[in-house]
Amino acid sequence: MTRRSLSKRAAVVTGAAVLVLGTVGTVAAAAGPPQHRPSHPGKDRIAALFDTWNKALQTGDPRKVADLYARDAVLLPTVSNEIRTDRAEIVDYFEHFLRNEPVGTKIESRVNVLDGNSAIDTGIYAFTLTDPKTGAKSTVKARYTYAYEKRNGTWLIVNHHSSKMPEG
Repeated sequence: MTRRSLSKRAAVVTGAAVLVLGTVGTVAAAAGPPQHRPSHPGKDRIAALFDTWNKALQTGDPRKVADLYARDAVLLPTVSNEIRTDRAEIVDYFEHFLRNEPVGTKIESRVNVLDGNSAIDTGIYAFTLTDPKTGAKSTVKARYTYAYEKRNGTWLIVNHHSSKMPEG
């Protein structure tokens, strides 16, 4: 190889490297700094929020359950005709519901991650309830939807709708 062909080859390689690095730099700059791009939670992470909620039920403390709801959350509960729109109303619902020692089990779940700060989990679950007077157990099968938002780094329920399965 002549000195001239080596120079040409070096110029081509250098030019290609500059082009690639320039393209990567442009793409990275257009995407913004990594800390400004929200990371999307996985569907498993969102689905697991139900487990956290179900464990809060097991404590028997309605305030611990209500802590999982945003201050402006809406609750359309399974065994009440009242729409609950503030913390006091949500606590009141769970004060009554928790007397039945509910244990929830998901039967079917569909998770939609909308963005890095919002997601929906919808499906069918069943609750085993214990009558506080007789100790008799029963099961309530219901449809559910949880809408979640990540606020100040914490996933909170902003809307929870649960309704008994229709008969027939």
